[in-house]
Amino acid sequence: MIVRIAGKLVEKREQSLVVDVKGLFYEVIVPASVLQRIDETEDKEGNVHLITYHYFQISMSSGLPLLIGFINEIERDFFLQFIKVSGIGPRAAVRALDKPICDITRAIDEGDAKYLKTLPGIGMQRAKEIVAKLQGKVGKFGLIQDKRVVREEKSSTPLWKEEALEVLLQLQYKKQEARDMIENALNRSKDIQTTEELLNEIYKQRIRG
Repeated sequence: MIVRIAGKLVEKREQSLVVDVKGLFYEVIVPASVLQRIDETEDKEGNVHLITYHYFQISMSSGLPLLIGFINEIERDFFLQFIKVSGIGPRAAVRALDKPICDITRAIDEGDAKYLKTLPGIGMQRAKEIVAKLQGKVGKFGLIQDKRVVREEKSSTPLWKEEALEVLLQLQYKKQEARDMIENALNRSKDIQTTEELLNEIYKQRIRG
């Protein structure tokens, strides 16, 4: 069981980090607030540090080991509470936690299902289940100081857009050409929110000529 990881930050992806641990490269899946605050964990040697949750994603034909990273144990503990809600697995929880944990905690304690419904992948019924399961049990997590950073992220270039640009550059497209392809795709489809969706739209655009 891997409970902590420390190493050189090699790459930031849409919802994960690549960390070099003495020549072994680990992908660590992280919520939005961790992605934006990872520099806070850097030590004098330039290594980043994460508390991790290690689990196996099991399918009918295989099992895939996954690491999910957090800045501290309190954030990990909130995550462990969150996945106790029926129907919310680890990957779904990481995707859902794209807003400050302190705000999510407030919504749970106040029974604010409408706010919880704004989390990615959380419908009204699931929001009500979160309240029913966790209300009155998550107060300490409201003290987590992750609010400022996540709000700053909203005004910056989305990471999935940056990742799509990196992919196109790796495929030997010129930088300006790649940027034009991205902007054209975003103008054609306003609902794009992930790297995969953006690249798929670019591909459709290319084959249409």
